[in-house]
Amino acid sequence: MAFVGFVVLYLMPIALAVALWLGGDAPENWRAADRSSAGLLPAAAQHQPATIRVFAARTVRWRGIFAVHSWIVLKDAGATSYERYDYTAWGNPIRVNGFEADGRWFGQAPELVFAVDGDEAARLIPQLRTAIRAYGPRRSGDYAAWPGPNSNSFVASVMAALPESRAVLPPTAIGKDFPVDGRWVGLTPSGTGLRMTLGGYAGLTLGWLEGIEVNILGAVAGLDLRRPALKLPALGRIGMPPATD
Repeated sequence: MAFVGFVVLYLMPIALAVALWLGGDAPENWRAADRSSAGLLPAAAQHQPATIRVFAARTVRWRGIFAVHSWIVLKDAGATSYERYDYTAWGNPIRVNGFEADGRWFGQAPELVFAVDGDEAARLIPQLRTAIRAYGPRRSGDYAAWPGPNSNSFVASVMAALPESRAVLPPTAIGKDFPVDGRWVGLTPSGTGLRMTLGGYAGLTLGWLEGIEVNILGAVAGLDLRRPALKLPALGRIGMPPATD
């Protein structure tokens, strides 16, 4: 029975995702792929309230079959520009404003993961900046695509410093369960449950916001009970859309 479950919940979704990627989702030239704004944010000068956004988009080349790259966008009230924070494999791992705030990630349009504006955003932004400055694996060479720390480990760790933000990364955010703090048992990033992880290679998450997630070699399958949906490796979420605020 366990083997059948593994085939249905892990191998079949991954095989389908590979077929979709080979059938047309694979970019022909990722180096020249579009990285312009996807139009998900208003012009900063025309948007006065403080702003927090978390975006995620399918990552580069064949890794996009399985995983997304996520990033954080901040803007103070009245500021005329956004601040974008990415954790990448090249240059200084934490890149600031290296790309358009809501830009396509090498041709892949981002999806909104989390959004808050106004007074609540203004209250959270200083704490987020503190969490970004305190993020540990920030030296050149610290980045590891699998099992982490990668872009999703960075975003998950920063948002976990503010569990009241209630941000939950998608199941395709491989690396989100990597224990940046070194603890293999602890609260979920939302603070609403428990996460157990074997160094990011395997684990179990039980949380009101995260739902039930089983991690096998970074691939996550699970169930969201709060907003009913099935979570599948490579394919992501199937069911009700997640809450983004």
